[in-house]
Order: sequence, then C-alpha cells, then structure tokens
Amino acid sequence: MSQDPSTQGAGLAGVVVADSSMCFIDGQKGELVYRGYDINELAWKASYEETTYLLWNAELPTRPQLDELNASLSTSRALPAAVSDVLRTLRDAGSMETMRTAVSLLSPFDPDTGGSSPEANQRKAVRLTATMTTILAHHVRLSEGKDPVAPRTDLGHAANFLYMLSGEEPSETAVRSFDTALVLHAEHGFNASTFAARVTAATLSDLHSAIVSAIGTLKGPLHGGANRAVMKTLEEIGDVAQVEGAIKKRLARKERIMGFGHRVYKTMDPRAIHLKKMAAGLAGDTGERRWYEMSARMEEVMMNEKGLYPNVDFYSAAAYRALGIPARIYPAVFACSRIAGWTGHVMEQLADNRLIRPRSRYIGARGKTFQPLDRRK
Repeated sequence: MSQDPSTQGAGLAGVVVADSSMCFIDGQKGELVYRGYDINELAWKASYEETTYLLWNAELPTRPQLDELNASLSTSRALPAAVSDVLRTLRDAGSMETMRTAVSLLSPFDPDTGGSSPEANQRKAVRLTATMTTILAHHVRLSEGKDPVAPRTDLGHAANFLYMLSGEEPSETAVRSFDTALVLHAEHGFNASTFAARVTAATLSDLHSAIVSAIGTLKGPLHGGANRAVMKTLEEIGDVAQVEGAIKKRLARKERIMGFGHRVYKTMDPRAIHLKKMAAGLAGDTGERRWYEMSARMEEVMMNEKGLYPNVDFYSAAAYRALGIPARIYPAVFACSRIAGWTGHVMEQLADNRLIRPRSRYIGARGKTFQPLDRRK
C-alpha cells in the first residue's frame, strides 16, 4: 500500500500497516474481537489456555487439542539452571529488566533454537508462555528474600502463577479472576509492543528476539506502566472520602490521571467493564473493599469532570491488589498475558513475511555547503 508520508499522522496514527486476522477493534463502539470471538464471549467462558490456542490457531481447541496444550504448558514451566542462577543475581533489578534479560537467556537453551519452521515457532511459543510466569514469580520471591516456589504440573496456568507467587494454593475465585484478567490482556492489535515484535520478526530474526523487543517496548511508561501508576495514585489518596478533592486538585494542576482515556477507545474500554466486575467480586471475597470503592469513586469524578472512561489499566490495579500481586510487577504481569498475542502476531507475520520498512518525512535543511574545519565558526 503506497501512502504519501506527508499525510501520515504523528506516531503512525490512523495508518494501516498490514492485514491481520488476529484482532478487531472498533473504538467508537467499544468492540474488541479475538479471531472472530467478541471479548464479552471469551472473558468469563474461555480459559487463558483456550484463548492462547485460539490466537495461535484461529480456532478454539477441541478437548484433545486443549489437553495437549495444557500438558505441553505444564511440563515446560521449569527454568534451565543457568537462568535460575541469573535470576538470583538480578534479585534487586526491576521486574521488566529481569523479564527482558531472562527471555533473551532462554533462547540458547530452547530445544528448537535455530529452528524457524511454523512447528518450531509454536513449540517455542509454548515454552515462552509457560516460563514467563515462572520467571516473574521467582523474581518476586527472590526480591523479597524468599526461596522460589517450584511450578506444579497439576495446576492450570493462572493457578500455578498465583501458587508460585505466594506458596499457597489460591482460592477458586482468585484463580478464575486472574484467568479472566489474562484473557482480557492477551491481545490488542497493533499496539506498540506488538508492532515492535512484528518489526523484529520481519527481519527473520528469531522468536525470542522478537519477544525481547516487545518486552522492551512494553517497559515504557506510556505503554505498560499505567496500572502501576493507578495503584500509586490510590495509595497516595488513601481513603474513599478523599478521592473527589484529591482528583480535582490534580486536575487543576493539569496533572494526568492515569487509567483514563485510550488512544483507540472513545467509549468504555470493553475490558474495563469485566475488570470492574472482577475487582468488585474480589473485594467482596477478600473483605478488603477500600481499593475497589476508591476506584469506583474516582471513575465517577473523572466522568463528571473530564468525561473520560476508565481503560483496561484502571480496574486491573485494584483487582491485582486483591490477588496479592505487588504493584511493582503489574507491567510484567501484563507481559505474561500478552505473550499469547505477541507470539501469535510473530507467527502471523512470518506466514506471509515482508520486511517492515516505513518512510519518514524529511524536515531538515538542504543545500548546505561543506566548509573546511579551520573556516567553521
């Protein structure tokens, strides 16, 4: 598709760069579709494992296909000894730096390293999906001065992560809620990190390199750090009675309130609807209602003052807090979910690959005359 670069928006706004069957988004209607399935159908009905299979294969799995994927994931969770050793040296590093480094280090230990066939890439995608949660859970434990908890093969993906994080088997409500959160964050079109992964893959680099590119992009606060910022705001305000005054003061100072508005959605982010329901349910289950009630009050104030809807990051902060997930790792949890979409996009890119090479619009000077060094001022 040929386009005049002078007509393109900043940040490629509104520019179509490729065809994809992974995800459809209608920001005006608040519609999000994975491979033909509305997110409202998948959110509470499909498991993360089913959603992952869907993103990779364009169809929901049959029972035998899902059993095979579950078995592959559960037996791929353990880390190579060399990676575990490096995690110990990185105990004081940030979670995203740790994830980026560990995923890169996994590459030479992968049995399919060097393989680029669709089958090899899907096997690598399984191992990456399985091990990213192990990396993160081990990192959290080590950063808190605790020993890592070994993954279990008898638990589902969501349950196993929560178990490795706390060392205790999670409640059914916690597992179902976190599983839904993983589904909601699994895919979202050509966002910055997904596009970065596809650009890397388009050079025919390996799958691990593409995911490292995605993690590095997600690390930026304008992409993956909003829910951590939401939790920081809630903690600073501290009480539901203080929400209205605190938010109005921040708005008067022209401060940005994270978790509201979206580059794509002009109505309620459909994922936020489910995360709000989840946060409310977890608040009732745990008895700790403060963070949900503060969030709900903040939503009211922001709608009244600015007409802005909450996005996917807003209620995930309160939901993750109720699940015992530390705020400092919220972006890394996002990565553990989005790995399904990232790897799916890489495989889609490679199925009909062309090097991604956009043009820029030159705005610099022209016609300058070279001056010898001793004549320059």
